[in-house]
Amino acid sequence: MIVRNTPSFRDVLIATRGSILPQILRPLLVVLAASLIAVLIGQAAPSWLAPLHAMPFTLIGLSLSIFMSFRNTVCYNRWWEGRQLWGRLIVAARSFARQTATLERAHAAPLLETLAGFTAGLAARLREEDEVAAIARHAARDAEWTGAPNPTDAVLRAVGMGCRALADARAIDAIHYSVLETQLSEMASVQGGCERIKATPVPFSYSLLLHRTAYAFCLLLPFALVPQLGLWAPFPAFLVAYAFFGLDALGDQLSDPFGRDENDLPLAAMVRTIERDLLHAAGHRDLPPVLEPDGYVLT
Repeated sequence: MIVRNTPSFRDVLIATRGSILPQILRPLLVVLAASLIAVLIGQAAPSWLAPLHAMPFTLIGLSLSIFMSFRNTVCYNRWWEGRQLWGRLIVAARSFARQTATLERAHAAPLLETLAGFTAGLAARLREEDEVAAIARHAARDAEWTGAPNPTDAVLRAVGMGCRALADARAIDAIHYSVLETQLSEMASVQGGCERIKATPVPFSYSLLLHRTAYAFCLLLPFALVPQLGLWAPFPAFLVAYAFFGLDALGDQLSDPFGRDENDLPLAAMVRTIERDLLHAAGHRDLPPVLEPDGYVLT
């Protein structure tokens, strides 16, 4: 995720870190090349482009911008829902830690450490990384969850079984157990919501239609502008392409909020926040450091 202040005038002119420009540079160069070809044709054979008029492109561009705005809203909603889910996970983890504060350290610490493993496993699962290795940084390896089809869910179930064992041993009463189980249910709900977003991408045909239309529009626009603007045609064509390709690429990044693009959610930083809270509550004092932005990017 990009972590920067409101851009200054200097940033607007020259900033590239945190900009979508590096991702769309190649198609912009293609549009610029098409614009130069259109200018050359307009200079060498103006009659070829004379029948073209910018009015149809105005109507097409208006429709395309509305369609693109709707798609970006859908993609942003996915990104924001992912952020809300991880916010709920942070709250649930802190609540669980607070509700185990009255337990003996020997009873509470294994539960809190295993929950830290659950959080790391969820992030690894969403980023298609080694889920078992991520969990094992905090939770002892156990055949019950290492061999499960969904290790993250299995390790959360292990925490629930640990709470049940405490209730059976009279270490906690029924009300205390119910309170802890409520937080575990909230964490399971968060995992399900994140997996739903991950497993349900924006429909391919929907994105393909937008990509094709945007490319066709931006490549043909210079040929319609040359009869009216002449040598100046590449400038508005380049700006329109920057806006359309930029919004298109940004929508692609936001549609998968759990990836590693610069505008995706900072899962590693949020996992580290939960780890520090849970490990501190478990009695650890040598905590992992807070993750800071690197070049304005928080991973």
